[in-house]
Amino acid sequence: MHGEYKVPGGKLVVVDTDVEEDRLARVSVSGDFFLDPDDALTRITASLEGAPASSSAKDLAARVEVALHEGDTLMGVTPEAIGIAVRRALGAALSWDDIDFDVIHGPVVDPMINVAMDETLVEDVAAGRRKPFMRLWEWNGPQVVIGSFQSYQNEIQQDGVDRYGITVSRRVTGGGAMFMEPGNCITYSLVIPTALVEGMSFEQAYPYLDQWVMEVLDKLGIKAKYVPLNDIASEYGKIGGAAQKRWANGYMVHHVTMAYDIDAIKMNEVLRIGMEKIRDKGTRSAVKRVDPMRSQTGLPREEILQVFFDHFKEKYNASVGTITEADLEVARERCETKFAREEWVHRIP
Repeated sequence: MHGEYKVPGGKLVVVDTDVEEDRLARVSVSGDFFLDPDDALTRITASLEGAPASSSAKDLAARVEVALHEGDTLMGVTPEAIGIAVRRALGAALSWDDIDFDVIHGPVVDPMINVAMDETLVEDVAAGRRKPFMRLWEWNGPQVVIGSFQSYQNEIQQDGVDRYGITVSRRVTGGGAMFMEPGNCITYSLVIPTALVEGMSFEQAYPYLDQWVMEVLDKLGIKAKYVPLNDIASEYGKIGGAAQKRWANGYMVHHVTMAYDIDAIKMNEVLRIGMEKIRDKGTRSAVKRVDPMRSQTGLPREEILQVFFDHFKEKYNASVGTITEADLEVARERCETKFAREEWVHRIP
């Protein structure tokens, strides 16, 4: 049994193992990481021998922790990473190469439809009606998308929303409010089996799922880094943020919105950034300076989207997928029954 895990910003961990009587046997740990002293690897390997094959990545990491001595140095690898690699070897977790992906761009839809599809399309993937996918959003009107657990009144200036004809939607994931005008943002949704991040904490899963995005930004000449928990930022400010929701059906959505350009004046008339809370409930959006992509590149948004599309397609050998009229009709119905309803949008007033 063979498993691999690439530590975001770190090194590759490789585990080979057998299982005898439901326990690990003949475990081998290798990779391009650094350990000092050399016998630390022997102790790590010995700590995993005989571990129950049902052990979680957390339990396996705890075994490794016990085997380490004060003064041992690990570079590019962590006990948690070794635990994840073991779980992958046991077939309890998937790798990117195990997944047959589609990559989709668009179509241009009413703002709320994209939010609804982040629920309806997950259901389709879980039911086997659609492959896992990465989908680049397009939309035809200005919108604010607030997090699932945010207070509407704490985040939104209603007079600004009314003045500019903005659609306010509440998404299924947590996180903060996003001001999204057509042409000024790059947003994508990734729908995958949760087994791809099996054994990972949320803090580990975010950069792991967005590693390909960091490669795209580097290819575009945009200097960026991942800032825990879920931000992509330059040295001057936040470029974008990610959010996730995991369902009991074994699938999840991970989506990211990045600023390409921004009308800061309008945004400050629509969002209550830095203002006093009206209601003592809900998760507040953090006050962070935004540094849109256009501060570092003169490329038009359409060209940047094409680089995102092509890079994902080539890296993961993805097929080109589409959103059908039937998909859109299901999303419209979900808007009528949930996402456009007052009790959802204002579920935390």
